[in-house]
Amino acid sequence: MGITWRRLERSDFALLRGWLEQPHVQRWWYHDTTPEAVERDFGPAAGGEEPSEDLLALVDDRPLGLLQRCYLRDYPEYAAELGALVAVPDGAMTIDYLIGDQKETGKGRGTAMIRSAVHHIWTDHPAVPAILVPVVAANPASWRALEKSGFTRVGTGELKPDNPVDDWTHHLYRVDRPAAGA
Repeated sequence: MGITWRRLERSDFALLRGWLEQPHVQRWWYHDTTPEAVERDFGPAAGGEEPSEDLLALVDDRPLGLLQRCYLRDYPEYAAELGALVAVPDGAMTIDYLIGDQKETGKGRGTAMIRSAVHHIWTDHPAVPAILVPVVAANPASWRALEKSGFTRVGTGELKPDNPVDDWTHHLYRVDRPAAGA
């Protein structure tokens, strides 16, 4: 399954709102889906005013999911939260992701999306030494997809969850840039 990527645009916000309203997404993203909230939270990245990148994952030009990627140094408070639990290398990035359509889950699509995202980070950001991803411990589908994508669990600790029904326990995953020629 070949995945291509493009930046999220404001014209994609109706699609994104629909995804965020899906029970399998809402459970873990727990996001306000009003047009105003989607504009507030995704508009700055779509407009290039935010340092994070919101990307649509496409399969055969059909949207599959959303990937957010950013340098941890651009969000110092968040980097400090993670740094209280694990070492955060200078220049590290983090990702967050979702599969929009429930019918596309459970088929390895998330793993393929994460693998592709990692490959593109290594290509697009050649100085990034590692990618760190916190995942709420109660979401085994997400952390298993990370493990299948080459990530290693490097820590477990408390971080505020997106959804207030979740326990604060998160697993932290890391993948390091492969050595040259590997």
